[in-house]
Amino acid sequence: MIGETLSHYRIIERVGGGGMGVVYRARDERPDHDVAVKVLAADLLSDKAAGTRFRQEARALSRLNHPNICAVYDFDSERGVSFLAMEYIASRLARPRRARCRREVHVRLPA
Repeated sequence: MIGETLSHYRIIERVGGGGMGVVYRARDERPDHDVAVKVLAADLLSDKAAGTRFRQEARALSRLNHPNICAVYDFDSERGVSFLAMEYIASRLARPRRARCRREVHVRLPA
């Protein structure tokens, strides 16, 4: 994905990943600043349940406003790739140039 563009986010580098997806540092070309873009993992693109969980995560995060939680800017899908654009926080304490949210928050949503 590095070098590709999703909507108006130009993917610069991979900064992390997990079971649900991969996180990249990207450049938002509209206001011209860096963001973190979480992309649903390639092996989950055809999994409807994973896509639903990803959308629920995006909705839940977008409703939260706290200094220890990354701000969510956008949630979209392009060319079959679902992605979530959020605040990019470069850490000087962790490895150089690694994006991180200040704290991971787990939210249980009603069924």
